[in-house]
Amino acid sequence: MKIMFSAGEPSGDVHGESLAKAVLEKCPEAELIGFGGPKMAAAGVRLCSDMREYSIMGVWEVIKNLPRIFALLNKLEAFMKEEKPDILVLIDYPDFNWRLAKKAKAMGIPVFSYIPPSAWAWRKGRAKKCAAIADEFAAIFPFELPVYEAAGANISFNGNPLVDTVKPSMSKVEAREYFGVAEGKNPVILLPGSRKQEINMLLPAMLGAAELLKQENDSLEFYLPVAPGIDKGLITDIASRYKVNIHYTEDKNYDLMSIGEFAIATSGTVVMEAALLGLPCVCLYKMASLNYAIGKLLVDIEFFTLPNILVGRQVQRELLQDEVTGERIFDEARKYYAEEGFRDKVLYGLKEAVSKLGKPGAAVRVAEKILAAAERYGKSRLEVSQ
Repeated sequence: MKIMFSAGEPSGDVHGESLAKAVLEKCPEAELIGFGGPKMAAAGVRLCSDMREYSIMGVWEVIKNLPRIFALLNKLEAFMKEEKPDILVLIDYPDFNWRLAKKAKAMGIPVFSYIPPSAWAWRKGRAKKCAAIADEFAAIFPFELPVYEAAGANISFNGNPLVDTVKPSMSKVEAREYFGVAEGKNPVILLPGSRKQEINMLLPAMLGAAELLKQENDSLEFYLPVAPGIDKGLITDIASRYKVNIHYTEDKNYDLMSIGEFAIATSGTVVMEAALLGLPCVCLYKMASLNYAIGKLLVDIEFFTLPNILVGRQVQRELLQDEVTGERIFDEARKYYAEEGFRDKVLYGLKEAVSKLGKPGAAVRVAEKILAAAERYGKSRLEVSQ
């Protein structure tokens, strides 16, 4: 059996690694090929192209690199024609992967979508278009199912891979010692995001809040994990304008988060990771005014952070656009130490959100579905197409 994967981002490489290991454990004779990164390659995927050669962010960068992107599509199309995989497994990365999926469908190669486009939040019409291309879908959040089911997709929720991967590697005592947290001090974690634009938009307000928090509560110490690929100089330049000491870290992020009193975080996967680690947050998001105006027309959701979406109510505070100021963040963050029972109440809600992610072993269950789909769809369709 031959299975082709396509993942174009670091997060997809992590998911692809887990899937590849699980597939080979279930079916050691399977041949794994495709487009991905070093983790997938180390897990046994023979790469036609390495995604690190196509790491592109930003609209202008994408436009400049369109010829290379289309050349990659053509290369992978030729690769599929030569290799004749039993199934193509898409791992997130929607704008590129669904173009590749169309090419696979034209060749009679069945398509399995892992982490499908977020049609539940915006562009709901995508669900119908995707359902017409892919044979099967595996979602990582239960709220993704209704819009795809309404579009006629064969979709299932098999748990979330974060349940398996988001774990500290040391005890809280060991972590406090590792990060140099003195007795009587309480770490506050600043999580400004992994993109330059997010850092420029949100870090100043975070640091403004940190100044106010430190003035009121001297036991607080501020830690900021620097995301891979981000120039630390960008962060330290912004921080130099504020009268607050920041401890910068570059590893053991889950261990750091596990000892945090609370976090001030840019909305994203990190907020769900924090929930899994028992770290309550004040959640922020801000974008350019024009982008926000367009987004309001396209996006139809009550909440923008995953824990709140999972439970259908505001478990922890969300601040959006003009609400993102140092003073507003301070007002919300101080509740974690100033209001009796507040932190425990938030943690109770986060446990409820985490419970909706499913049991451990998501990658194994998805691997089983991929193998079953390859067996069910693959050989018969390839025989018809030949």
